[in-house]
Amino acid sequence: MSKPLVVVESPTKIKTLQKVLGNGYKVAATVGHIKDLPQKEMGVDIEKGFKPKYSTISGKQKVIKNLKATAGEAQDVYLAPDPDREGEAIAWHTAEVLKKKGRRFHRVLFHELTSPAIKEAIAHPTELDLNKYEAQQARRILDRLVGYQISPLLWRKVKGGLSAGRVQSVAVKIICDRERAIQAFEPVEYWSITAALEGKLPPPFNAKLVRQSGKKITIPDGERARQITDQLSQATFTVSRVVKKTKRRNPLPPFTTSKLQQEAIRRLRFSARKTMMVAQQLYEGIELGGGDSVGLITYMRTDSTRIAEEAALEAQQLIKERFGPDYTLSQPRYFKNRKKAQDAHEAIRPTSVLHTPESVKPHLTGDQAALYSLIWKRFVASQMQQALINQLTLTIKADDYVFTASGSSVKFPGFMALYTATEVERQQQQEKKKEEIPDLPEGTVLKLQELVPKQHFTSPPPRFSEASLVKELEENGIGRPSTYATILTTIRDKGYVELLKGYFRPSELGFIVNDLVVANFPDIFNVEFTAKMEDNLDRIEQDEADLLTILEGFYTPFKSKLEDAADGMLSIKGVGFATDLKCPDCGETLHIKVGKNGPFLACNGYPDCTYSRDYVRDAKGRIQPVELSTDTEVDKQCPQCGRPMVGKRGRYGEFLACSGYPDCKHTESVGNGSGQSTGVPCPQPGCDGEMVERKSKRGKIFYGCSRFPDCTQAMWDRPAARACPVCKAPFMVEKSTKRDGQFYACLTEGCGYREAMLPDEKAS
Repeated sequence: MSKPLVVVESPTKIKTLQKVLGNGYKVAATVGHIKDLPQKEMGVDIEKGFKPKYSTISGKQKVIKNLKATAGEAQDVYLAPDPDREGEAIAWHTAEVLKKKGRRFHRVLFHELTSPAIKEAIAHPTELDLNKYEAQQARRILDRLVGYQISPLLWRKVKGGLSAGRVQSVAVKIICDRERAIQAFEPVEYWSITAALEGKLPPPFNAKLVRQSGKKITIPDGERARQITDQLSQATFTVSRVVKKTKRRNPLPPFTTSKLQQEAIRRLRFSARKTMMVAQQLYEGIELGGGDSVGLITYMRTDSTRIAEEAALEAQQLIKERFGPDYTLSQPRYFKNRKKAQDAHEAIRPTSVLHTPESVKPHLTGDQAALYSLIWKRFVASQMQQALINQLTLTIKADDYVFTASGSSVKFPGFMALYTATEVERQQQQEKKKEEIPDLPEGTVLKLQELVPKQHFTSPPPRFSEASLVKELEENGIGRPSTYATILTTIRDKGYVELLKGYFRPSELGFIVNDLVVANFPDIFNVEFTAKMEDNLDRIEQDEADLLTILEGFYTPFKSKLEDAADGMLSIKGVGFATDLKCPDCGETLHIKVGKNGPFLACNGYPDCTYSRDYVRDAKGRIQPVELSTDTEVDKQCPQCGRPMVGKRGRYGEFLACSGYPDCKHTESVGNGSGQSTGVPCPQPGCDGEMVERKSKRGKIFYGCSRFPDCTQAMWDRPAARACPVCKAPFMVEKSTKRDGQFYACLTEGCGYREAMLPDEKAS
């Protein structure tokens, strides 16, 4: 009788599973999805109840042939793709291609890849989950309905190659809304007054003015601050109240996906995408010596903070041995989930706390070790005693004014002896900035050493970093754990936003597309609507809602908006957005339009007036025409020969060149160059540029140095900011073939390393 077949999603799991299951089973991999909606059409039959039309993904024919050959005459097939919606879809599609008379299919869920967990899952398989599969199908269909019907509108009205996404466009809207809030912000002046005081006990300390006549004080300007300091210079400062208390600080729960991404971005400077890639490696299995491969963490796509009792008890024993009984809880600490619908998996935790960061470090890459240490410490700390913080607050009266001074010290570190989150660390740093204050009795008269007035201005809301954007998406219910990294990657790849110095800023194209889709589809690209739709997908998974009902409820109003937008959406190719600027040549209004080289200003009097200019926006969002044109002298000297620099325009945009050419060939880029950044430094020795996306004369995408024309480094394959684990090359490239699908490849001669892309890394 043919051996049972176990089908997993990633080929890197095969070795781990084969060692645990032995020769009694065969193991094969789908290498991600094997079927999907077709690339060149919507693939959804709306008239037949939104029936999806699946086709084999290009390059997966060989994978399917191998699955069938490996299955042979096996009567039992254990479908073990990842335990989430995407994995469920892969399981269903695999069952379809392997369907055979008399063959039985079993669904296996590996929440961790350890020997006991693998054997337990195989011994107790479940059925394929239709509700979970339909939730995945609903998301896929919704995304197609939006993307494949709005994108052609953008091609006609703006430019070819653009796209809109049901979730990604909402993320762009969030970034655009924040940028406009920053632009509209008007700083407000205010002042603070600090008193430098000294009591009978050391040390001297500072106190801040907070109230006057029982009300919170606001000091609007320097004149008012001077009046107050003049009055206070003659006042008697007395300690009116002393408050001592001990604050209990609890540890944070083990990581969910979004919290892991946020912490890894802040602490390790990983991107969300890199975090998920490294976490996948830790989950799928690491060789720890002796040829044994073991998954070091539980499944890394989860909204849950639930943990297994045995894991908590194992942590308790380690804490007792390493830190002592004072740090140990009498019983495990459990955390409540915000939503039950996403409680299918545990929190992200080590599969065994006995795999300490120190013991596994020799077997891990630097990135793997850093992320594993973060996960391990967060989990173990969650099972440690509270920290106790002593706090002392002095209230000081001077006439009808009230000052306060606060200080704190750690009475018992508890979990903080092992781990504190970056947000907590920032709070601690702020507390440390508070100078130590003396323990003075009430009624103590203080000596005034100095009054220090200081001018301040209110700050605009900050731009989103990767970490804060993930937090914003999570808190608003936009997307799910498996989609955050993809969302952040997609909105950058589309050129709608830029990540500058670690913070997202909309591109001009992002503003234009956002304004168009929001104006024409205000309900669809709405935070609340998108969050509600995510809840509806959860309801489908929980068998609380019907797939067809949800799709029909979405499509009926959406279709009406589509029909209106077909005629009513403003054409940026034609009319364009009107601005408040007048043409300097004829006085007509200048409009924003989009051409093959991007957005520009053009006179509405065209073709009678042909005035046009590139433009930028100032800090307030106001449009400023850029007068730089071909061979226009600029106020800058060549750093090599001292002759004037001139502005030129090449096929990749504007740049500065020395007017002494050809005797002097010095050039400089203008602005941020001429392409979307890949985040990969230029490999040319001595060059400080980075590889950016460009277009050839024939419109083909390639990747060149941002220092062009000073540096001509270029390549056809997209560079990926991930080091080769074999030869340690600083980056690899993304490739795709019919035979192997999408993968990363090392360019180093003689290396030849390849690595399959994860499902959520692949281009849609």
